[in-house]
Amino acid sequence: MTSPAFPLPPVALPPIRWPAETIWQAVAPLLPGFTVEVLPEIDSTNSELMRRFKGAPGRPPQWDPVLLVAEQQSAGRGRLGRSWQSRRAGSLTFSLGLPFEPVDWSGLSLAVGISVADSLEPLAVVGESRPDSPPRIGLKWPNDLWLTTAQGERKLGGILVETASWEGRRFVVIGVGINIRPMPLPMPMPVAGLVNPVVDPFANPFITAVAPGSLQELQAGLDAPTALLRIVPALVQTMQAFEQFGFQPFQARFAARDVLSSRAVQLSGGTAGTAHGVGENGALRVLTTSGMVEVTSAEVSVRPVAPRPQKSEPPC
Repeated sequence: MTSPAFPLPPVALPPIRWPAETIWQAVAPLLPGFTVEVLPEIDSTNSELMRRFKGAPGRPPQWDPVLLVAEQQSAGRGRLGRSWQSRRAGSLTFSLGLPFEPVDWSGLSLAVGISVADSLEPLAVVGESRPDSPPRIGLKWPNDLWLTTAQGERKLGGILVETASWEGRRFVVIGVGINIRPMPLPMPMPVAGLVNPVVDPFANPFITAVAPGSLQELQAGLDAPTALLRIVPALVQTMQAFEQFGFQPFQARFAARDVLSSRAVQLSGGTAGTAHGVGENGALRVLTTSGMVEVTSAEVSVRPVAPRPQKSEPPC
């Protein structure tokens, strides 16, 4: 059998039916001027909204609240400048931009993570057969969502918070990226001088010996439009509550999903200790040999160096 003399046309993918109108109806009463946009592809939804909010020569800044969804990103960004891969229908990538003037910005990414996790896995229905079982979606300080499965803990998604100011006004862009479908295990990146490099699973979820987690492992058949509809209206309400009250009302909810709690951790600066939750300001509390320290910098990377502690079973 010979190959055709011309390349076969690409397989046409069915259109994704996004619930833009339903989301607009739920959010517009809370955010006057709110709009929803869906693009087939863009470099980064966060980058695009930051460009709009900052304006350009001959183009004034755009200040109205907006939800920007991309079916695929060509240059998605994560925290600390890391890249974020996405696939059409296999990932959910969106950014929510709005005017924002909180009394205190501390802990905002944690509050966003709580809202997203609660929308995808409400704590009220977690562990129906075992009320003491932990939630499967956990939060790793300061901005990662983790999924617990039989294969262990794997990154499910990430959050990127950016701000812009102009003439005394302040805007925030909340970027969210979540794996919807299982992602094939990528090949490790070659490292010069190393024959068999040991890849750090906490440095980049896509260059790792373990494939990242996906929402369909939590709920089979869950797609990106359904997840978006679950997340966005609740996220807007969370943002408004945070703007008024700060992080303190969210502290206990974060503790219920804290994947670092009571675990040995190592900071990117080399300091090691045991994580002891977060304070009312969202700072990570780490007990070191020098005493308790509070980690607040978003530029600090925190890596667990021990498995999650297991609850002991009660005697029969």
